[in-house]
Amino acid sequence: MQLYLDFFSTHLLAATLIVALFSLLVGSFLNVVIHRIPLMMQQQWDTEISGVQPTEKFNLVTPHSHCPKCQHKIKWYENIPLLSYFLLLRGKCSQCKTAISLRYPMVELLSALISIPVVYSFGFSYISLFALLFAWVLIALTFIDLDHFLLPDKLTLPLLWAGLLLNTQNVFTSLESAVLGAAVGYLALWSIYWVFKLVTGKEGMGYGDFKLLAALGAWMGLAALPMIILLSSVSGVIIALILSVCKKQQLDNPIPFGPYLTIAGFVSLLWGPALNQYYLNLIL
Repeated sequence: MQLYLDFFSTHLLAATLIVALFSLLVGSFLNVVIHRIPLMMQQQWDTEISGVQPTEKFNLVTPHSHCPKCQHKIKWYENIPLLSYFLLLRGKCSQCKTAISLRYPMVELLSALISIPVVYSFGFSYISLFALLFAWVLIALTFIDLDHFLLPDKLTLPLLWAGLLLNTQNVFTSLESAVLGAAVGYLALWSIYWVFKLVTGKEGMGYGDFKLLAALGAWMGLAALPMIILLSSVSGVIIALILSVCKKQQLDNPIPFGPYLTIAGFVSLLWGPALNQYYLNLIL
């Protein structure tokens, strides 16, 4: 085992290729997470309201993946990341020929692409593994928020606790900075939420955004929060303007803030210190 670790540590290109291929498989699972967690939450809410327990299990494993139109069960060879979609299925169900969303291979590809800067930033190490887990959860949160304006506690709270636990060993920052980052991250958006609501009578964001920023603070510490908030705000304005120009989104329509936080969080984890230093050099 040590021989393989030494080899991949010194041959970063080979390590990146292996990690990217594995990340394609993770991306396939993330598609399940993105689709099913909101449905699982809806089922739980319905059960609490009605008091009637569902007759069939529904979770991340059960039932087997199938076509929503013809109920065809997806075979293993129809679920090979990228290859099955583009070469075997050509974007359609093998039985009823219903179109399959391009979202599925795109999530798989995104999962692989984000692994490249992670490995090059942290090398072939256990820190890369933690950073990849962090990035994969952010991908799931991004697409769930885009679809449902929802950042599930099932993902944000484990992410927060994972950051705090890792930083008991000073993996990304000190434990003190991680705890302060989590607390200040939550309170920062909580304060903005209530000020905005008192002034306008409207809710500008959801509680999931507070928990997500708290999780980012737990991973990267208090010092990373200004950069994360700045990057998320700037990226949000730019993307909103682009969508408005393309007439895909009116500026007065609500847009989820979670995806901008995830983008800023990922960028800050990999390049936050360098960006902070560059910013300080500009103003000093």
